[in-house]
Amino acid sequence: MSLEEQVVVKKEAAVAIISLNRPKANSYYKGFLENISQSIKDASADAAVKVILINSTSEKFFCAGADIKIFSSNTTEQNAEMVVAANQVCKAMVSSKKIIVSAIRGHVLGGGLEMIMACDIRLAAQGDYLIGLPEVKLGLMPGNGGTPRLIDLIGASRAMELLVTGNSISPQKAYDFGLFNQLYAKKDFEQKVADYVNALAQGAGQAMAAIKHYVQEHKGMSLQESLEHEATLVATLYNTFDAKEGFQAFVEKRSPKFK
Repeated sequence: MSLEEQVVVKKEAAVAIISLNRPKANSYYKGFLENISQSIKDASADAAVKVILINSTSEKFFCAGADIKIFSSNTTEQNAEMVVAANQVCKAMVSSKKIIVSAIRGHVLGGGLEMIMACDIRLAAQGDYLIGLPEVKLGLMPGNGGTPRLIDLIGASRAMELLVTGNSISPQKAYDFGLFNQLYAKKDFEQKVADYVNALAQGAGQAMAAIKHYVQEHKGMSLQESLEHEATLVATLYNTFDAKEGFQAFVEKRSPKFK
């Protein structure tokens, strides 16, 4: 399979869909990661796109993290380059002004879990697959944002347990912990995901981008700094087409038609 075939990209209206397609587990290496990063950057640069959906063509795996065979045969320098490439994928997600949604219906482990934690929203299917960060079982720890992002999403106590044991959890437990935003029945999963992202793509793109920016930037700020930052961001939206359309639609008791 060529490198280009390992990441499949298509666009449906205001949604860009990036599908991981490297059988059997979407285990990654440097070239695969660079392809994912570029696909995210390209979709982020498309003015017509509001939402980027990242999914897998496999029903068994979303992503099992680094390809251990390649990782174990690499030099230390080559593995360092792979880690940088993995960092760039998450950086592309976080820096994008689009809302990044991941759709998970199979095993998501190690670097794969780090990848979806960098997304803004995580939609998952019910099932028997595993979610976890097993790096400690290899004598390592997460190196692509897995530690701080897991703490932010599920709390320090639960994160500590998963990180130091390397044990995996079920989709239901991941949802209960707050790691997944939605958990759908497997038979309805694809339709539910499509409905979710299509509804999101009808939203006010500039406002969603401002909200994403605020959620990321407010961490570490004092309450006063956070309030001032929020006020600065909302001030940039008052004179936009979407704000005027939103108010007008409310007055006219109709659904808004955002750009």
